[in-house]
Amino acid sequence: MTTPSARPLFSATIAGSLPKPAWLSETNKLWPQWKAEGDELKQAKADATLLWIKAQEDAGLDVIGDGEQSRQHFVHGFLEQVEGIDFEHKVKMGIRNNRYDAMVPQVVSALKLKGRVHAAEARLLRAHTDKKIKFTLPGPMTIVDTVADQFYGDKVKMAMAFAELLNQEALALQADGVDIIQFDEPAFNVYMKEAADWGVKALERAAQDLTCTTAVHICYGYGIKANTDWKASLGEEWRQYETVFPALAKSTIRQVSLECYHSHVPPHLMALLDGKDVMVGVIDVASDEIETPEQVADTIGKALQYVPKNRLLPCTNCGLAPMDREVALKKLQALAQGAALARERYK
Repeated sequence: MTTPSARPLFSATIAGSLPKPAWLSETNKLWPQWKAEGDELKQAKADATLLWIKAQEDAGLDVIGDGEQSRQHFVHGFLEQVEGIDFEHKVKMGIRNNRYDAMVPQVVSALKLKGRVHAAEARLLRAHTDKKIKFTLPGPMTIVDTVADQFYGDKVKMAMAFAELLNQEALALQADGVDIIQFDEPAFNVYMKEAADWGVKALERAAQDLTCTTAVHICYGYGIKANTDWKASLGEEWRQYETVFPALAKSTIRQVSLECYHSHVPPHLMALLDGKDVMVGVIDVASDEIETPEQVADTIGKALQYVPKNRLLPCTNCGLAPMDREVALKKLQALAQGAALARERYK
């Protein structure tokens, strides 16, 4: 189990997703279409994963992910291995409180895993790096917000059903050698009261009995127009975290990932996460401008006013999936170089 003292100061990592190469899928899209199928697609996904493992190591990151190269979307990659979900008859639904429309599958019967979901990706990742590895799963509340319910008739009941399945896969990922399992819950920033009332409970159910490090990622979304337009409507202070952070501070989840750089989140809200490791977003995913190591180190310095240095983990604000591949590579380098500079400044 990872403890704050057993890792390098300011261990750098990504939130989760990375751009897919042009030979694997469409580029610069959040829901890209694959460019192969069958065994050829399976091999292409593995090749892309190896490419990004090497890129993260070359950049100097301390915790390595698979870049979600085998998933068309961070939620649906899990759902494809769940019985009770109809992908043949998708319906248009407003998600994230109708921020944007998406074609989503329907829950039509009791939920059950078809088998392992991410065994191949996790084992490939574990076999090709000696560094600590993180694997991401969608959180139960965000899944509920990304499917159309035609069976349960109750959001909390359906969330708990998904949480049970997520827990099964998370325990198996832990057995595969995963060091950190992160649940992605952008819905926590949209349905704040519900997140505090039952979202954190569902999250804890998903993480039940895990002895590896558990994490939750709560962001303001990818750098797509629907999200940037929403952010522009939130005013000068984004206080969504204020509602859910106290509930997370009392939870069993050990790490919390949040947006910081180029956001309007009041930095002092990080103090609400006392006792947790805080993955501080120091890389903007809504801009192609490459951060300098100095800017990254400066952001870390601001966060240190509210987070103990042995608990601060520099990270990206969100996933980089829709971003240009070369821009993403340079941002990874800036992240690692900024973390190294911060180690010199604040040791």
